[in-house]
Amino acid sequence: MTAIAVTIAGSDSGGGAGIQADLKTFSALGVYGASVITALTAQNTLGVQGIHDVPVDFIAAQIDSVFSDLAVKAVKIGMLSQPAVIATVAAGLKRHKAQNVVLDPVMVAASGHRLLNPAAISALTTILIPEVMLITPNLLEAAALLDQPVASDEDEMLAQGRMLIARGARAVLMKGGHGTGSMSVDLLVLPDTVARLEAPRIVTNNSHGTGCTLSSAIAAGLAKGLPLGQAVTEAKDYVTRAIAASDRLAIGHGHGPTHHFHAWW
Repeated sequence: MTAIAVTIAGSDSGGGAGIQADLKTFSALGVYGASVITALTAQNTLGVQGIHDVPVDFIAAQIDSVFSDLAVKAVKIGMLSQPAVIATVAAGLKRHKAQNVVLDPVMVAASGHRLLNPAAISALTTILIPEVMLITPNLLEAAALLDQPVASDEDEMLAQGRMLIARGARAVLMKGGHGTGSMSVDLLVLPDTVARLEAPRIVTNNSHGTGCTLSSAIAAGLAKGLPLGQAVTEAKDYVTRAIAASDRLAIGHGHGPTHHFHAWW
């Protein structure tokens, strides 16, 4: 049977992040991708120029259309900017008994533009996070979710991952891409275990959409039936190679995208 994943996220008109990055990732990893668009952005490699939220009834209609027809095996959730959107998505996933849900709690774009309404953080924490399989915050997002200072080392990353577990998360991938040092270290934190994943830190200006790409790569692995640990490991390897190849692209005048199709062209 064809592996199918759906991304529930915002659209990036510049093509490097959001829905566009997710669908590219699904395709590159051999998974059929469907989409539910939660917001439109006027965006390019230089930043976000505008955001237009999709009405919640139309978000619900998209969810119902996709899940009533397609055999969805995994879900990636990205940009949800308003409490009503979060509640609508949570209700839709529950209505259709969605499985293998990966939540990337997108709050701030790489350009520094805030994408998540501050009032939505509480809704995200209480309504959606306890219902998904995995959340994938970077250091800034984890700090915002917990109202804590940004973790400065692995011990603090682990402590914040465990705090998120205590607040209802089933599994947390603490992403260390915003850290320092020669290695980029992520921690996969579960209630009873911790796995450390590291890769060489790659210096490049083309890092737009890496968080979207990682979470959708994990969802792709889950859609193909991989266990969570293996899906996370293979996704990190894919993203590392995509970042390493990103300088082969010449896209825009700012932070360019990763190279999703590095293995193909």
